[in-house]
Amino acid sequence: MTLGKGDLKMNILVSACLLGVNCKYNGGNNIVENIIKLKEKYNIIPICPEQLGGLATPREPSEINVKNNKMVVISNCGNDLTKEFLIGAEESLKIAKMLNCRVAILKERSPSCGTSKIYDGKFQGNIINGMGITAKLFLENGIKLYNENDFINI
Repeated sequence: MTLGKGDLKMNILVSACLLGVNCKYNGGNNIVENIIKLKEKYNIIPICPEQLGGLATPREPSEINVKNNKMVVISNCGNDLTKEFLIGAEESLKIAKMLNCRVAILKERSPSCGTSKIYDGKFQGNIINGMGITAKLFLENGIKLYNENDFINI
């Protein structure tokens, strides 16, 4: 069987938690039914950069801090998880490149996936402008970013 040009669907990376996968830091998910419906038009590729970086689920909540002009990811218990977040971002990028994904829908406010908003690193619920580790790497590699609030523009 051969596929005609019209048979191919674009591959889109999606934060797995948005698809109902229980990979969120607290063991839950952030399911968005309208994102799941995109599978009718696109090939949806679920990713969880934090799990790909070796972190367990559930895991300690983490936020991004800036120290000496470097982004570091610190858990609410004070553990530096930057290495795991960087590994997860690199592994996610490998998947994106392998599957020719030029678009990603990511979970806003996540220290991995935040596309324009993240928590301020003080664990008090304050949101600031900023990007997660994976989102930043995706953008640097030409992947168009959306979040669960603006994906409708795909």
